[in-house]
Amino acid sequence: MQIADDCQLAAWRGWPNFGSEPYLISIGKRVGLAGGVVFITHDGGTRIFRRKEGYEHVVKYGRITIHDNCVIGFGAILLPGVEIGPNSVVAAGAVVGRSVPPNSLAGGVPARVFMSTDDYAKLSLQSMPDFDRTAYLRDKKTELLRIFPRPW
Repeated sequence: MQIADDCQLAAWRGWPNFGSEPYLISIGKRVGLAGGVVFITHDGGTRIFRRKEGYEHVVKYGRITIHDNCVIGFGAILLPGVEIGPNSVVAAGAVVGRSVPPNSLAGGVPARVFMSTDDYAKLSLQSMPDFDRTAYLRDKKTELLRIFPRPW
């Protein structure tokens, strides 16, 4: 597997699974992979017709490439042959069967592009709660519970 500098691999609820052909995976700089991300570089479904004449040696593989400055959310599944363009986000739980263009936020099953990362940044800024940064840095849990109080 090829993995560049300054990447973060999260282990919460399981490390990313690089599958049976990790040498077909390339990960660029400043990429964040959440726990439970699965890389599938082959299509095992070809097994069902390999007994048919002319199909005995059919196999399907594909490289998975994640370009620089991307985040792949918890439990996302990347299928053979996909490419995640630079500056893109794949949402948690997405099943990515088609490449994601640069500067995009994609999610769903199957994954589709929802918005540009510029729009995502603006939406995130607009919906950011009012919080005390000093308190957050000192005691994250207490500050988050102040911002988001328990409902009862």
